Parts: sequence; C-alpha cells; structure tokens
Amino acid sequence: MAIATEFTPLASSVGGALIGVSAVLLLYANGRIAGISGIVKRLIAPATNSKPEQALVFIIGLISAPFVWTAATGHAVAQSVSTNIPLAAIAGLLVGFGAVLGGGCTSGHGVCGLSRLSKRSLVATIVFMAVAALTVFVVRHIIGGGS
Repeated sequence: MAIATEFTPLASSVGGALIGVSAVLLLYANGRIAGISGIVKRLIAPATNSKPEQALVFIIGLISAPFVWTAATGHAVAQSVSTNIPLAAIAGLLVGFGAVLGGGCTSGHGVCGLSRLSKRSLVATIVFMAVAALTVFVVRHIIGGGS
C-alpha cells in the first residue's frame, strides 16, 4: 500500500517561491538558466567562460538546503527513497538520458523555460509529465511496489 503524501500548501508555496526567486536571481545576476543538468555539466566538464565555481556554489546550496531547513525549523525533511538499488539505477540512467534527449531537465524546462514562454519547454514539460505519470502507473499498478 502506498503512503499518501501530506498536503502542505504553505510549505509547498514557500518552496516554489524560493525556487522561482533563485531562478530569477541566477538569470539576472549571471545570465544563466537554473537547469540542474546544465549546472552539473558546467561543474563536471567546464567550457570556456562557464564559471564552474558558480555551479559548485549552486550545487552546494541544493545539497545543504535540507540541513539548513532542519536547523532552522527543528524538523527533519521527510523523504522516502526506494531501497531497490537496480530500479533506482535504471531510473537515474533514464532521467539522465531524458535530460540529454530533451535538451535540458525538468527544472530548466519546467521552471525557467515555461516562465520565459518557451514553446520547446512547454512541449518538453508536457512530455516529461506524461512519462512520469505513465511510469508511476506502470510501477504501482502493473509491476507492483515501487515506493
């Protein structure tokens, strides 16, 4: 049986606003889109003028955010991750393949691209949301399990 996700409109709205503010700040201050796959690429394989140190700071911020939240609120971030390592590995590879195929990731297209009214990002977002819904359906109702 799947565990229902708690409805948290205030925390979700604040989180969404913070994502939006960080995307705007990155674009305004550095002229860069806050797509995580692009930021990781700039860190791993920096090109001329890619400023990998800025990418590193962004990644450190992503990783440290749950710890800062816990310190600020006294409540740990609750998250469940599948213990099925082969499934997680396959999922990670498919996500990476999809980011390459789609020319960006969910954050780049879904947050930054849609806010810039990019038609390409609209198509990409529709495709990855449809694939996500189909994947959840297949894993939970056809294969079974997959918490």
